[in-house]
Amino acid sequence: MEDPAAPGSGNPPANGYGNGNGNGGGKGKPAAPKGRETFRSQRRESEGSVDCPTLEFEYGDTDGHAAELSELYSYTEHLEFTTNRRCFEEDFKTQVQGKEWLELEEDAQKAYVMGLLDRLEVVSRERRLKVARAVLYLAQGTFGECDSEVDVLHWSRYNCFLLYQMGTFSAFLELLHMEIDNSQACSSALRKPAISIADSTELRVLLSVMYLMVENIRLERETDSYGWRTARETFRTELSFSMHNEEPFALLLFSMVTKFCSGLAPHFPIKKVLLLLWKVVMFTLGGFEQLQALKVQKREELGLPPLAEDSIQVVKSMRAASPPSYTLDLGESQLAPPPSKLRGRRGSRRQLLTKQDSLDIYNERDLFKTEEPATEEEEESAGDGERTLDGELDLLEQDPLVPPPPSQAPLSAERVAFPKGLPWTPKVRQKDIEHFLEMSRNKFIGFTLGQDTDTLVGLPRPIHESVKTLKQHKYISIADVQIKNEEELEKCPMSLGEEVVPETPCEILYQGMLYSLPQYMIALLKILLAAAPTSKAKTDSINILADVLPEEMPITVLQSMKLGIDVNRHKEIIVKSISALLLLLLKHFKLNHIYQFEYVSQHLVFANCIPLILKFFNQNILSYITAKNRKLETTTSSAGGTSFPASTF
Repeated sequence: MEDPAAPGSGNPPANGYGNGNGNGGGKGKPAAPKGRETFRSQRRESEGSVDCPTLEFEYGDTDGHAAELSELYSYTEHLEFTTNRRCFEEDFKTQVQGKEWLELEEDAQKAYVMGLLDRLEVVSRERRLKVARAVLYLAQGTFGECDSEVDVLHWSRYNCFLLYQMGTFSAFLELLHMEIDNSQACSSALRKPAISIADSTELRVLLSVMYLMVENIRLERETDSYGWRTARETFRTELSFSMHNEEPFALLLFSMVTKFCSGLAPHFPIKKVLLLLWKVVMFTLGGFEQLQALKVQKREELGLPPLAEDSIQVVKSMRAASPPSYTLDLGESQLAPPPSKLRGRRGSRRQLLTKQDSLDIYNERDLFKTEEPATEEEEESAGDGERTLDGELDLLEQDPLVPPPPSQAPLSAERVAFPKGLPWTPKVRQKDIEHFLEMSRNKFIGFTLGQDTDTLVGLPRPIHESVKTLKQHKYISIADVQIKNEEELEKCPMSLGEEVVPETPCEILYQGMLYSLPQYMIALLKILLAAAPTSKAKTDSINILADVLPEEMPITVLQSMKLGIDVNRHKEIIVKSISALLLLLLKHFKLNHIYQFEYVSQHLVFANCIPLILKFFNQNILSYITAKNRKLETTTSSAGGTSFPASTF
């Protein structure tokens, strides 16, 4: 996400401020603009957001396919791409003579992959690692034989489907179990004073292959063949349900997270584990679109009226809420400016309203409605403010944060075009109607009728209209039906019998997580705390940089700069994966059963999840979300580094 007003972007700030180069400087008197129309256009741009520029983003499950693949790697691992290629070419030349991988027929490619899997079942760890690196090179798209990034992405998908059809995922799953139970590697890592990427080489190779297979197979495209579509559904079923008396794959990754946080396996590459866990949960349970389809289907099964709108589509069409640049600005925004810069109290009130820019565009006031008459005190203060300004120059000399008076404010056609009211349909619960009638009856009649919402005798006509409007927007959620069913089962457990629970992927995942759910939530929040940008290093905090720190620490300024950028990128990816995973779990558990959602939420609250989230906002938000790191391709080439495909970063 590139901010249009970020330094170096070449675009002017969207909030009308200067950039420090003589074009205005925030405080003090601004430089003279080119004309009144220029100033008015800048004011119209700043009307939506006073503090921050407009943020451009797409609300969806994931980023682009290439970006999601690139986040698997760190810049510290760039030398391993050459190692993977060398291992593949050495093995390929011993099996196939005079041809390259892309030149082989499909049957010949399958035969070579079968040979790789056979050579994977050897005792020597070094030989196994070389074969696993050759498989990883195939999953990465055989970039040594491709000419462009598009070709790399295409052959990466093709090779991943081919690898899955030949049983590669099951073979790597067995190897992953072996590495997790490898006590020698765990004890060796515990004895070391500093852990680096060299301690997790085997795990990183295995997790990288599995992540590439999950991410490439998960991606649906219209051009996919019938065989690929069938393979995708089979793969989803294998990951969702327990196969061969084994737990679902997501539970294995959750156990790796808890083992890492307990300190028993500090060498685990936690970023790769979290990314793979997030994508497995998304693949098996479904993203936002699948969640909406499941919600519509479940409401239809329960006999509830259909949804009025798709909440995800509504959110996608909304503007980004511009946060304050720093928490201190929240306090400063509550203080009224000097009277000389405002047109009385009405101007002060109008200035504070401009802070609410995320929903104001949907809730514009009626432009043709006359304002309420001002009081004598407001008229006197407004008159004093007008006498301090000088006619035509008042727009140029007053504080640029203050909007012009109503008589001179330009009416932006773009803002008027938005619909009036909230962007979504209002929803009223049955309890809201009952509470409203209870208050009205106590006020006008003196007694209540319990849960009766039909009898309106003795109530005035406006109350009748209000009840009619409330009933028009009455909404019965799936959670209300589930709570009602649970209450009936509690009252009559013998007559109603045992509830039949469908074995959905979400239900199976919750049943597997139930006994260790508190440990899972605490472990995720521990890692999230360690990755927080404002957290300070503590002796008891976990080390999340084991899979990003090189074996030899940097000795030059350039290497230190690259490592610093890599560490920040590493933390941001961890925060993204954990937050997306928690959001996805909460949404699916809430749809599956409201009590599952409440149980998970309860443990998140007990583990101080809310203060942890607030900790992320206790910083300069604007600089955090608009921080841009320059690509290191030119830096690497100038330093004599090894070149590698751009699609991997």
